[in-house]
Amino acid sequence: MASIFSRIIAGEIPCYKVGETESCFAFMDIRPMRRGHTLVVPKTEVDKIMDLPEQEYADLMAFSRIVGQAIEATIPCNRVGMMVVGLEVPHAHVHLIPIARMKDMQLGVAHEPQSNEELAATAATIAAAIG
Repeated sequence: MASIFSRIIAGEIPCYKVGETESCFAFMDIRPMRRGHTLVVPKTEVDKIMDLPEQEYADLMAFSRIVGQAIEATIPCNRVGMMVVGLEVPHAHVHLIPIARMKDMQLGVAHEPQSNEELAATAATIAAAIG
């Protein structure tokens, strides 16, 4: 059975898309820890990030950097935190979270719930910064 992320990538489930490459896909987390919280996933469905083929892992990190730079350019923050946990969905993914302090990265809490309109607007802002 395809993961929810594979279904999002395939267009079966709607998302607030930020951008994509040949091998990666970025979209807004619908339960954001902070405004701008973005997920970057490989298009290849693999549960554990360390099980990705070396080039796909490199592609994921490279695209995460591009998306992170776009977040930092458009969302007020001290930096963009990166977190790989991988227990929430059995599909490797990177969390990119604009943060002001360490507690902004606390798992399991939607610190700044966003409306659908806010998620769409934030996705468009970050996407525009990617180019």
